[in-house]
Amino acid sequence: MRAIHVRRFGGPEVLTATELPDPVAGPGQLLVRVLAAGVNYADTHRTDGSYRAQQALPFVPGTEVVGLDAGGRRLLAPVFPGGAYAELAVVAQDQAVEVPPEVSDGAALALLVQGMTAWHVLRSSARLAEGESVVVTAAAGGVGSLAVQLARRFGAGRIIAAASTADKRALAAEFGADATVDSSPDGFADRVIAANGGRPVDVVLESTGGPLFTEALAALGAFGRLVTFGNASRQGRPAVDPAALAEHNRAVAGFWLRPVLDDRRPLDELLTLAADGAIRPLVGGEYALADARQAHEDLLARRTMGKLVLRP
Repeated sequence: MRAIHVRRFGGPEVLTATELPDPVAGPGQLLVRVLAAGVNYADTHRTDGSYRAQQALPFVPGTEVVGLDAGGRRLLAPVFPGGAYAELAVVAQDQAVEVPPEVSDGAALALLVQGMTAWHVLRSSARLAEGESVVVTAAAGGVGSLAVQLARRFGAGRIIAAASTADKRALAAEFGADATVDSSPDGFADRVIAANGGRPVDVVLESTGGPLFTEALAALGAFGRLVTFGNASRQGRPAVDPAALAEHNRAVAGFWLRPVLDDRRPLDELLTLAADGAIRPLVGGEYALADARQAHEDLLARRTMGKLVLRP
């Protein structure tokens, strides 16, 4: 089969198209012909060796796939620790979900990692209450664009979307944000508070890290919650002093999807919402499998919006 192979850690240049032996399904597994593989920001961390879970070399990247099984069913499934950037993939039978015909391959892929992340950071981590204000950073991305839509469905009182360009902010407004702000760190807290009518906010969903994390924390009001679930800046997350949090009764929560991926109820809900047209997963671009390097370069350069997809 044709696949993308990583033999050493590095940037997008280490993504190499090659021929590999076809994978073989074992007990409890299914072999699927890949229709589309999702590209996640976490894939760039796995490729350069900075991912939170150790990645062994060599490997085929990609942790989510839509493919056809031997019976012709169109299935959505996670693939850990990798293997989706290929023409064939092996998935766990008990983790594969049939995709409704109304949901495209790209939309389904957007719901598995980005959609479930958006659902959990709002519901499980932030525990968003009706009427609360919420800030969504990277609001034109895969997680952000769905978080804006879900926050509205979950009863948010005011949704403030942060993004790096005017086009991205306009897109976030189209998805239902009440206000938008530039996501550059300098003055971010002041811009957020101004967008919230001069009041600090209740919830911030923060996936960038670095200086933006500190500014986002400063935008929180009493009993506000910041949920950190990414490090797109690759600058890490500043240390947080619990005593400083206590001064304003603020909280910081971390989120990682992997430990809760087996709970498929959020995914079932998201697929139903997408099939009914109640939410619109944003598919930002499709690339040929051989162009995986370009997909990673575009993602890292922040030239993309929404979910990126590779087609074998």
